Amino acid sequence: MTEPRPANGPGPATEPETLVPGDDEPWLHVDRRMLLVHPIQEIVKFLPAVIGAVVLGVSSGNPLYSLLGLVFVVPYALTLWFTTTYRVGPTHVELRTGLIRRKRLAVPRARIRSVDIEADPLHRILGLAVVVIGTGQEAEAGDRFRLDALAAGHVRPLRAELLAHTRTLPTAADDPTPARLPAAGPDTGPEAPAAERGAEIGHWQPGWVRYAPLSLTGFALAASALGLAAQFGFGAAEIRIGHGTVDTVRGFGVLSLFLAGLAALLALVVVVSVAACAHYLATYYGLRVTDHGSTLQIRRGLFTLRRITLDTARLRGATIREPLLLRLAGAAQLEAVMTGENPRQKILPQSPRAAVERTLARLLSPRNANAAATAARLAALADIPLTGHGPAARRRRYVRACWPVPLTAVALLLATAADWQVTVWWWLLPAGLAPVGALLAEDRYRGLGHAVVPATAGSPTWLVVRSGSLDRERTCLEAPGIIGWTVRQTFWQRRAGLATVGAATAAGKKLYLVHDIPQDRAWAVMDRVAAGVTRRAPAMDAHHPE
Repeated sequence: MTEPRPANGPGPATEPETLVPGDDEPWLHVDRRMLLVHPIQEIVKFLPAVIGAVVLGVSSGNPLYSLLGLVFVVPYALTLWFTTTYRVGPTHVELRTGLIRRKRLAVPRARIRSVDIEADPLHRILGLAVVVIGTGQEAEAGDRFRLDALAAGHVRPLRAELLAHTRTLPTAADDPTPARLPAAGPDTGPEAPAAERGAEIGHWQPGWVRYAPLSLTGFALAASALGLAAQFGFGAAEIRIGHGTVDTVRGFGVLSLFLAGLAALLALVVVVSVAACAHYLATYYGLRVTDHGSTLQIRRGLFTLRRITLDTARLRGATIREPLLLRLAGAAQLEAVMTGENPRQKILPQSPRAAVERTLARLLSPRNANAAATAARLAALADIPLTGHGPAARRRRYVRACWPVPLTAVALLLATAADWQVTVWWWLLPAGLAPVGALLAEDRYRGLGHAVVPATAGSPTWLVVRSGSLDRERTCLEAPGIIGWTVRQTFWQRRAGLATVGAATAAGKKLYLVHDIPQDRAWAVMDRVAAGVTRRAPAMDAHHPE
């Protein structure tokens, strides 16, 4: 049974024949080399079942049982090639998949906003690439238009053809010589036309890998590995603690135990750092960000190459993320604030702050503005002085950061009054929490602020918001992208004369907050941003086509 369903598009049609009227192009299969790829992919996907069959065969003494997993998985994988067809018509691109339950996806070509290219090591060895088509709207994994896979030499001409209606500059489709990708995968080499290579606005450098250990990625990878090992029972052992064990530990002495703990901590730091660096290199190696006028392209990856396309008409700003360790090292990360798919697309990973500022300026520069003047103005968005929120906001930061100190002290006093044995060492807890809380509160206040940058003939009004300490974010949000406002006041905020203003947008996090701003300034900020929208220059209409 056929289930017509548009991918990332309007509602489904009632009849398959009316899904794409006028398209009579033949249906094509994906590349024949996928007959080698599909079995490997499915064996990896069903690896627990395959391993279970092998264990069954070994334990039962019948080696034929070990082949049960392959007997079922490999034929199923081969049917994927026979049941997957696609066609590129004059109005729609269609994809049919499924054996028992057929599914048919269709994307109107006029709604295509991105054509991403991926190639993992197996695809690169065989000269294949995966094409992912998007319309700029969020879609579930099952509704994504994903062609897995085509010959690498056919990918770039197809991509140029599907994005021809979004181009503002000449593309490879305008070149009479067919463009070809290297057999290794989706790449843009020196042989590519200059127009297709676009203007580079950011690129990765090998020295940036030193910033990888300053994020929590390594800890997350290490925790995942430990959890996986615990789930399958690797490394699990019964630990019995008796009097002999306790006496042995006491025999080492305090200094020896301290050195052993320090060595274990250093080993953990080394493992986490290596994991973070490996993940950083595998994900962002060779990253380049190029501007093609109406689209941005991000190319990155060491083993799995990816080329991501972003529609600049859906760009509403950018966010500079500055976690504490990165900030102390003079580094940051850059994310684009987009509508639809990939609302928070990472543009630059952990990078020097100067590189982030340069890329930010070129990312947000309108395509029809004076490049030098506008770039210099937008570069200032990264470090423009922000308006502070006053002493009331500072007191609120100290109260929220230091409340565990008096609570712990009161708990210790009550325990002492109840004749519990509370040693003097317990009092080091509130004594240590006090300076930590004070430093955190002061840093959070210094990171709190906002600014409204008025519009010029080359760019719109910008709302700049910054907050946070351990994970500080500075967001530059353009006024035309703000669709509404919220003003929130808790009981304690009303008593302090503060409010939290939220700028609602269809992009990114959807709601960007100006925390604990004085109440009398809240309405002034909204009025200034609204005035910038109504008085924006006509040149900005080209930046956000309706």
